[in-house]
Formats: sequence, structure tokens, C-alpha cells
Amino acid sequence: MTTPFLSIRSITKSYGTATAVQDVSLDIAKGEFVTFLGPSGSGKSTTLYVIAGFQEPSAGDVLLAGSSLLPVPSNKRNIGMVFQRYTLFPHLSVAGNVAFPLAVRRRPRAEIDARVAAMLRLVRLEPYADRMPAQLSGGQQQRVALARALAYDPPLLLMDEPLSALDKKLREEIQFEIKRIHNEMGVTILYVTHDQEEALRLSDRIALFNHGRIEQIGSGRDLYDAPATRFAAGFIGDSNFLPGRVTRVEGAEIEAVLPDGTLLKGLPASGRRAGEAIAIMVRPDHLAIAGDGEEGPGMVLPATIVDTTFLGDAIHLQAKTGWGEGVSVRIACNTLAGGLPDHPGPIRLRWAARSSRVYPAAGG
Repeated sequence: MTTPFLSIRSITKSYGTATAVQDVSLDIAKGEFVTFLGPSGSGKSTTLYVIAGFQEPSAGDVLLAGSSLLPVPSNKRNIGMVFQRYTLFPHLSVAGNVAFPLAVRRRPRAEIDARVAAMLRLVRLEPYADRMPAQLSGGQQQRVALARALAYDPPLLLMDEPLSALDKKLREEIQFEIKRIHNEMGVTILYVTHDQEEALRLSDRIALFNHGRIEQIGSGRDLYDAPATRFAAGFIGDSNFLPGRVTRVEGAEIEAVLPDGTLLKGLPASGRRAGEAIAIMVRPDHLAIAGDGEEGPGMVLPATIVDTTFLGDAIHLQAKTGWGEGVSVRIACNTLAGGLPDHPGPIRLRWAARSSRVYPAAGG
């Protein structure tokens, strides 16, 4: 069996009676880009700080290339770090900042100069080598911080909310740069963010944190198409949750009734029981409007259009069910054949049974 490059084993971190991280385990391959995603206080940054050596775990271990990191002081772990605050030295030039970790390691001057030039080329800042941090934009400063973190060729790069202080357009530009740099260098990256779109753009895999635990781990597509829990379904992408009750179980499928009496057949839901209260999840982009007289397989739900918004590449509809539940619908403009009603009125929403996910009504 191949030894994981980085192995997080049953990490727990407690502060008195409060537990910030509870039994987190994860194996990461060399060169992989893994994002810790979750709401504030979910334990993602604390886990990263344990790996960096800024926090000592209450239990568990962290192994890099098969050896425990816990006995190694944080400044000896040879791990690159990029934070939300750029932490550049204001009295050093761009080149001086990038050279700093090499200088403290007493590398030869020729090696330092060559490495600084290579790193500035990597982050596309060669013309800015002699500028001071105060003369740079926020995005440029963060690229200098990234170049500095990579300058000494660390085996592992940790990034904690590095782009949260930037505006949306600049954030997207730097995301592209980070992905490009990862592809070029092949460095193993652990990245912390609360921004699901950022996680989906950057990651090979996403570890979704909730209340100090990993709720689900997988590719962005895994988490979007097959969320294991209601929390995962609600956190990754937009979701509609329709309350229902199981009326019949047939193998791995169920029949359920909604509050307005609508009967839904063929829902994929193994493990559910007749009479159980459930929540049926369907994504806004999986919904369509059924044409007049259109019948056939799939789920159909009567509703009323409340509002219509044009978003350029899509139309967003806000609809309301017969029992007053709000439902979001997103329809790509290039799929529209006969147009959409641009005023409130009754419609029928249709979706494929296989695109539904079913969860217990109380969560999970």
C-alpha cells in the first residue's frame, strides 16, 4: 500500500470544554490540491494550524512522507504559508521579500538571485522587483506573498483564506493564477476558504467541514451531484428543499406526498421508511417548466411564478408552491424554445427523479 504524502490522523483540538476539531482524518496525495471548505467556526483553519505547527492537537497525529510532524517546531517544518493578510515586510522590496526565506536559510547569493527571478517570473511580477509593498495593489501583494512562500521549494503549501480581502474580479484573477502555478509546480496545496465557488474552481478534492468534523470529502462534482447530507446539499450550490412524507417504499425507490397532495413517484431513497417525514432536495438548474399538456416520466409540481429575473446567460424564476413554499428555478437562456412567462401566473415545474436527493426532515 502506498504511503500517503500527508496523513491527518484522528486530529482533535479542544479548548477547555469546547472542541474546535473532532476526530478529523484525511490522506492527501503528493501534488494534490485539497480545499478545506466550511462556515466560520467549522474547524477548517484550526486543522490547518495544527498541520503548520501553530496549534498543538489534543489528540491525533500529522505525518508528512511517513514521519510525524508533531515533534518538529513550526519553523523547522519547511512548510510554505500564505495568509489572508499579506504579511510582506514593508521595508523590503518585492525581490527582497521573495529572497527573505532563502537568505535566512543561508543559500548562496547566486542561487537566491536565480530563484527570486524564477519566482517573479512565475507570478508575472518581473517588472516590479524593485518596488516596495506599499506601491503594489492588493492582488500584486498577494502574488508576492505566494512567490515568497514557494521560493524555497516547500513540499507543502498551506493557504488560509488568502483571497478574502480582494474584490470579486481580482479574486477570480488570482484564483486562475494559483491554479496555473499549481499545475506548473506540482506542489501539494491545502487551501482554506468559506467560498464554495472558490473551492469548486481550484480543488482536486474538497473536504467540507461542519462543527469540527469533515462532513463529506470528494471532488466538486461529487459534492454537488451527490451530497451525502442535507448540510452538504445546502452548503454546496443552491438547493430547494420540499417537505414530504413517505407513502410507499419499493426497493431503493420511494413514493412521497407533498403538503399540497402532489404525489412524487420513483424518488431514489434507500433506507427510508413508510410514514417518515423527509426533505426532498432539487437544484434550481434541474427544474424546468412543463409545457401545456406535457406528460411523461419525472416529477411534476404545480406552482405560481412570483418573480422573473434576467441574468444574461440564464433566467431566474422565483415560484411559490400551493402550500406557500418558495422555489428557485434557473433556466439557461440557450435552452429556451418558446420563451417564458414574464408575469406572475400558474406553471408546472418538472424535473428528473434521479436528480432528487432525499434526507430526513430533521436534517442529516
